[in-house]
This record gives sequence, C-alpha cells and structure tokens, in this order.
Amino acid sequence: MVAHPHPEPRTYPLMLRTWDYRWWKPVVGIVVAIVAFFVMQIVLLPVLAVAVALQNGSGTYGEQLQAALSADSVTPASMLYLNLSLASLTLVCMGVVRLVHRMRPRWLASVLPGMRWKFFLICFGLAVIALIASVTVSYFLPSTPDDVTGEPNKLTGTLVATGIVILMTTPLQAIGEEYAFRGYLMQAFGSFTHGIMQALRVSRKWAVRIALTVALLVTSGLFGLAHGLQNFPLFFDRFAFGLIAGLLVILVGGLEAGIALHILNNLLAFAVAIVFGDLQGALTVSEVSWWQLPVTIAQNGVFLLLVLLVARRMGLSRTTTPPAHEPAVEARGGHHSGPVNRPPR
Repeated sequence: MVAHPHPEPRTYPLMLRTWDYRWWKPVVGIVVAIVAFFVMQIVLLPVLAVAVALQNGSGTYGEQLQAALSADSVTPASMLYLNLSLASLTLVCMGVVRLVHRMRPRWLASVLPGMRWKFFLICFGLAVIALIASVTVSYFLPSTPDDVTGEPNKLTGTLVATGIVILMTTPLQAIGEEYAFRGYLMQAFGSFTHGIMQALRVSRKWAVRIALTVALLVTSGLFGLAHGLQNFPLFFDRFAFGLIAGLLVILVGGLEAGIALHILNNLLAFAVAIVFGDLQGALTVSEVSWWQLPVTIAQNGVFLLLVLLVARRMGLSRTTTPPAHEPAVEARGGHHSGPVNRPPR
C-alpha cells in the first residue's frame, strides 16, 4: 500500500477511486454494509434486554421487550436500541472502507483526512442560526395541525429517562446516518458512476459532473425513502436535507456541516415533542402540512449560504492533496401560533 491512496486530487464522492480501485469494490462494499448493519441489530439485542429490565414499564418483561423491538411505544429502552442501531452505521462504514477499499476510516470524515473539528464547531453554531431562521419563518405562516399548541406535558419519570437517552444517543444516531448516506454511499455511487463514464469514454470533466450529480441525487432519495411511508411535503423535507447536506459534502469536502445540522435538528425535534407534543407521534410521523416546505427551504438555504461563506473564509480544500499535488502555500484553517413540531431526520 502507498502512503496516499489517490494518484491525483479527488473530490469527496470520488475518494474510493484509489491506486488499486476496481469497479466491483463499491458494489461489494454496499452489500457488505447492508449485511453488517443487520448483524449489528443482533449484536445490540443484549443491550436492549438489559435496558428493558432496568426500565419501570408496564406489562410483563416479554411484552415490554416485544414492544421495544416493534417500536409500538417510545420508552427509554426502545429509543436506546433504535439510536444505537443507527449509530452502528458509523462502525459499519468504517469497517467497509478499511476491509474492502483498504483505506483508513478517516477518509470518510473529510478530504483532509479526518474530522476538521474547528469547522465542525462553527457549523454547529451556524446550524443554530439556520434553525432560528426556520422558526422565525414558521411564525408568519398560517396555523397547521403540525404546530405545537396547548400546555406543556407533565414530566414523568419515564419521559425524563427517555429524554436523557435521546440527549446522549441522538448525536450518535445522526452521525451514523451521515456516515452512511453522505459518507460511504456517496463515495460508492460517485466512484462507481465515474468508472462507468470513463468506460463509455465520456470526457473527464463531464464524467466528474455526472458522477457527482448521480451520487447527490441517489443518496438524497435513499435518505428520504429510508424514513418509511410519508406524504410528499415530509419526503421533500428529508430529501431537501439530504440534498443540502450532500451538496455541502461536495463543496467543502467533508461531513462536518451535515452532521452538525442533523444533530441539532433531531435534538430540537425530540425536545419539542417531549415538552409540548407527542413523542411517539414525532418518531412515527408520516404526514406534515405543505406549509412545512417554506420552513425547510429557509432552514436549508440559510445554512448552505453561511457554511459556504465560512468555508471560503477558512480556505478549506474540497479535494484531497496527494504529496505531488500539495499547494505551495498551506490553506488557512484546512487543518404566528407557536414553534413548528419539526420532524426528526
């Protein structure tokens, strides 16, 4: 193995095209990732069993265990199992990149490689601004069934315990989904499509453009569909998030921005549901009003603009830099009625 995996600079979706790239590797990698994800659900069953035993639920132990597995009700055990299951996608994708593609898992985080922590923390602050913008827009829209109304919920012991589980594990869940959809799947579809374009003798410039477009649209669509049955406004909300997060991956060369917005959005969605709404309804929501669309556009648009401005200011690279292609000068920083009951993503 050579020290650097790429013979020339690569954009994020093409990073699996290493010195020893073969067309079948992304295909095998996706299959292995799917199988490994289901295996992780079995591995996590003892954690669920212990969590059910510790929670003060109603019914027999077997009934509580079955309810947690089927997600018929939101409990500390069911939320722990669900979030850890999705969080396992991070380990799954890292393992596939290491074993199938012979690359260090750090190449999933960014083109650096690795997580650019300063940029991530800034993006977290920008996500707060974007969410404030979306809430502000919601106040100027007509009331809908999705709005939060009424008195705050009575905080029971179960609700508090569930909130603690959500606070501790929802960031891991969001990271897992980003590593899967905007991480490995974007790299797999991008690299595979680029190989097909090259085989068809498409020009270099258009081969890259087509590969990036396919990777962006396919992963955004899969992300929306992965949330189950939903009406169009809700699908659009999730598809638009995938589109913006994927576009940012391409334009800034890493997962940091998408992870920051994903974590904050889901924490806010569950926090509002715990305090004012229906936690079970928030988790299984399948319909939202068409008035969700301008809220979605406001949030994603503001976030996209702010992140691009900051990335440009920091001089972040959007491609890898093999030793023979390192720049002469090091880039800086390389290294209304009430709040909307927003759906988690």
